[in-house]
Amino acid sequence: MLFLHNLSGKHIANLDNNQLYSPRGENIGHYESGYEFFIDMNGKYLGEIIEENRLAYNKSNSYKNINFGNHGNYGNVGNYGNPGNIGNIGNISGYEDVVITWIM
Repeated sequence: MLFLHNLSGKHIANLDNNQLYSPRGENIGHYESGYEFFIDMNGKYLGEIIEENRLAYNKSNSYKNINFGNHGNYGNVGNYGNPGNIGNIGNISGYEDVVITWIM
């Protein structure tokens, strides 16, 4: 299991067994290993891991307008806890924070 954070260091997701989960445990995406990025539950490009543990949106990803289909819902894995803020890494050229709809 890997805690994933945005560029500011806020915990926004968890990666477990190639599935992406919200901090509350809902399945929010899937890892496309052939492309090395995540798709959302509707099959659209969601983002990718940069700097080891940051989930970020690559503005120049050539697959961002492709639909990869519905891979199903893997359910809820529960809450793994909150590791807290790990610090801001600033702006990374070509990347921005993932648009988050799963955190209230």
